Amino acid sequence: MAYKAGSIYPCNPATARSESTKLGVDPKGEKLIYTNGRAVIHIGLSHAYTQHTQTTTVARFSPSGFYAASADVAGNVRIWDVTQTENSLKLATRPLSGKINDLAWDGESKRIIVGGEGKDKFGAAFFMDSGSSCGEIAGHAKPITALSIRHQRPFRAISGSDDNSVIFHTAVPFKYDKMINTHTRFVRDVAFSPNGDLFASVASDGKVFFYEGKTGEVKGQVDREATSSLMACSWAPDSSKIATAGADGVVSIWDASSFKSIQSYSVGSDISSQQNGIVYANPDTLVSISLSGTLNVFDTRESSSTKWRTLQGPTKAITASAISPSEDGKGATFYAGSFDGTMKRFDIGEGFGEKEGQCEDVKGTGHSARVVGLSADGKGKVWSAGWDDKVTAIEGESFASSSLPTKAQPSGIAATSDAVYVATTSGLEVLQSGSSSVIVPTPTTAVAVHHGPNSDTLAYSSGKVVTLASTSPQTTLATFEDNRGEVLSLAFSPDGRYLAAGDATGRIILIDVEKEETAVSSKWTFHTGRVVSLAWAKSGKRLASGGLDENIYIWDTEKQLKNIPIRNAHPGGVSGVAWLEGNTKLVSTGADGIVRTWTIPEL
Repeated sequence: MAYKAGSIYPCNPATARSESTKLGVDPKGEKLIYTNGRAVIHIGLSHAYTQHTQTTTVARFSPSGFYAASADVAGNVRIWDVTQTENSLKLATRPLSGKINDLAWDGESKRIIVGGEGKDKFGAAFFMDSGSSCGEIAGHAKPITALSIRHQRPFRAISGSDDNSVIFHTAVPFKYDKMINTHTRFVRDVAFSPNGDLFASVASDGKVFFYEGKTGEVKGQVDREATSSLMACSWAPDSSKIATAGADGVVSIWDASSFKSIQSYSVGSDISSQQNGIVYANPDTLVSISLSGTLNVFDTRESSSTKWRTLQGPTKAITASAISPSEDGKGATFYAGSFDGTMKRFDIGEGFGEKEGQCEDVKGTGHSARVVGLSADGKGKVWSAGWDDKVTAIEGESFASSSLPTKAQPSGIAATSDAVYVATTSGLEVLQSGSSSVIVPTPTTAVAVHHGPNSDTLAYSSGKVVTLASTSPQTTLATFEDNRGEVLSLAFSPDGRYLAAGDATGRIILIDVEKEETAVSSKWTFHTGRVVSLAWAKSGKRLASGGLDENIYIWDTEKQLKNIPIRNAHPGGVSGVAWLEGNTKLVSTGADGIVRTWTIPEL
């Protein structure tokens, strides 16, 4: 039987300092769309579009609401259906030979213009159904950073660029009309008002200019005291006001008739609070993106300018994960550590009610570099190891006040209620009672542990060799050399009967711990890339494996010749798998920064 994809817990938008982050909404103001890595996320559908083969840069819904267009760093544009989860492809074209920074639809959902860093041109215009040209976006001497089209006839188009200029185009076909040199620094964003009467531009010189929609005549500018860069702007649906996002961490709303500020929000003064993008979702809701990746949701009806909601999510590839079940068994807290050292926690399961799927930062001081391993000790703590050569504990919502240093760079971690075992490039370390000691002096690549009543059964790998050992007393029980490549992941079944070992060639070996012999040596070889994560279901009969080939496989110890494949589960590779409820619900993470859930039928 086939698996069923469940809810996803999406990553937040990708951000970069001194670059505008493009946010979009559907015509009804119900769905937010943005990009991160190869994925296009649309909040509201809880869905990710992952058909790009290159890093995506911008995505926009069509005015009709039936399609979305997304672009990437290689100049590709894909137009796809958003009314069905299959996202059937309407058109794939490559209008530019380099990175596309922005795109815009016309009011009839028939034409698209794009701008960016092409080698022979910086902009293009084409029909959405055929890809054929419908004019040109020209006149700039440097890459285009922002675009907008007037949705009323006569059509007009504007483009902003790193050459400090705004170009006004007539349409259709799109054709250069004039250059507007109001700004003295890079133009970051341009936007026509929904009614087409005005358009506005913001730039790194900190200025906001307004222009007449049909002619491009300058109408005025806002009286802004600050000189910090403005990164983005967005019109309210009624065209009466415009919001701007600033590098000083301030979100401001300006009246379009008086050019005066009518409301502002100070998100913060630190670098991570810089505002990179903004969009009006509906007349009363404004969404901005901080450099940290946090989405800020403002209710403009609130008189207070100090209260707003925040939406958290990973912004970088998730490199390690672990699950900690709740005491009532109706849910779990899922922890995900990323390449940049950040740590998120997700409430997963029906027991959380409306808060199901909610993501929060783990508070306190965690890691400053890649998180390479997470392991729950079964007593409410989750231990993490990072490339900053530290091991620390997470209790609920926060990191422990202090961390423990490792003697070398960690590659894996396994915890019990009594001890924490860390595989490092110099050996296997055990952390116990606040102190550490080396119990294996040779480099280890993976570690797993099963907590027994009298002693822990330990498994660790050195290259292709898997060693099974007892910790009290410390003795070697057996060694296995059935793997063909370097062993990167190990996992004991819940009852300790089996040990699974996944390696760099995609092979998974199943070891019978009681008999100290290999139970499966050449049957579980369907992965075509490194197997980096293994997880057993509660029954101890089902094993899930995740690999850098982007696939997940479900194996059964009683039906060893059968498996359930989940192909292309995470673009860029799967980094973690964990069972949530019994033997049928799986949670996975990957390089796309997304947490996904799957329902797996019995074989």
